[in-house]
Amino acid sequence: MSLPWDAPELYPEMPKITAVGWVRVVLRGLTLATLVFGCLGILLLVRLIERPLFGVQRPWTPFITQFVCRNAFRIMGFGFSSTGTLMTERGAVVANHSSWLDIFALNARKRIYFVSKAEVANWPGIGWLARATGTVFIKRDPKEARTQKTVFEERLLAGHKLLFFPEGTSTDSTRVLPFKPTLFAAFFAPELRDKLNVQPVTVIYHAPKHQDKRFYGWWGDMDFGRHLLHVLAASRQGRVVLTYHTPVAVRDFENRKALAAYCEHVVREPMLEHIG
Repeated sequence: MSLPWDAPELYPEMPKITAVGWVRVVLRGLTLATLVFGCLGILLLVRLIERPLFGVQRPWTPFITQFVCRNAFRIMGFGFSSTGTLMTERGAVVANHSSWLDIFALNARKRIYFVSKAEVANWPGIGWLARATGTVFIKRDPKEARTQKTVFEERLLAGHKLLFFPEGTSTDSTRVLPFKPTLFAAFFAPELRDKLNVQPVTVIYHAPKHQDKRFYGWWGDMDFGRHLLHVLAASRQGRVVLTYHTPVAVRDFENRKALAAYCEHVVREPMLEHIG
């Protein structure tokens, strides 16, 4: 019997990091850390002024986040491009989830706010960044459903573009898993259904030449630190391409399952073409 795609036995074998590779790790890592945490300090200072003046609105700090994410790819030598038109209407964005790199890719092109599982808030480093940039944390607990629905409504009606990963987990970057309709339920609240749009986005990673096509995928029990080191050590990086699909109005769909199925189909098509 064949193993499932996410079995640990099938994880790609990462190349050994050479002496020159370690030099890249140090140079890129220090520069990246300076960029990220230096700008985090600036963001927190700006937020001290922004929050009392604008409350839930964030007219200034998202530009700092975009600056960091765009330049993070330059530091890593990573190619980045996108196609399609960004949604200007009020609503949410949904995308496939392949790697921790998705955070940089999706923030680099569009001002968005991630919706993430509550555990991420406690992760060293990443948790601090997530909280500072306005991430919405959710608990997979039915008792929290009403509270979370209220938070979604407040942020969406304030004009925030919330970004969801409907697969519920990350993948090996070569597939799109079925979209869970649960997170789409908030869009169908009476206060939101006629006011919101949803824009599907496909995120595709092209591995460095001669590397496993899953090189940038980060999933299952993979160690984050080890994966980060191999990405930083790569002599020639690959690239990431974002495809922004046409936004759709929530009111045009009968229910959350129909909307989830549609978004899944639209996001998966470019991935199928990429994998061939």
